[in-house]
Amino acid sequence: MEKTATLNIRVNPDTKKRAEDVLSLLGIPMSTAIDMYLRQIGMTGSIPFPVTVPNFPKEINMGCMNEEELHQKLEKGCQDAVSDNVTNAVQAFEEFRKAEK
Repeated sequence: MEKTATLNIRVNPDTKKRAEDVLSLLGIPMSTAIDMYLRQIGMTGSIPFPVTVPNFPKEINMGCMNEEELHQKLEKGCQDAVSDNVTNAVQAFEEFRKAEK
């Protein structure tokens, strides 16, 4: 089947780069990966992977907090920032990604 439709999409540059790096290792061009994704949606009638909300611990899940608990967490965060009791965001995300594996 000939490809005649064009998609123009906007994505986060870091997300695109990470995907390109993985696809490069697999030898799959981005356009082929997107075509595969769209074909799977067409064949299955759904997104071809589970779409779920991560199961975060209650103490950091804003959706599980009432207004008072949320206010307390925000206040503590502000106090930590003022007293320089913080962690570098890049380092924190690296540790989070390692823990996910």
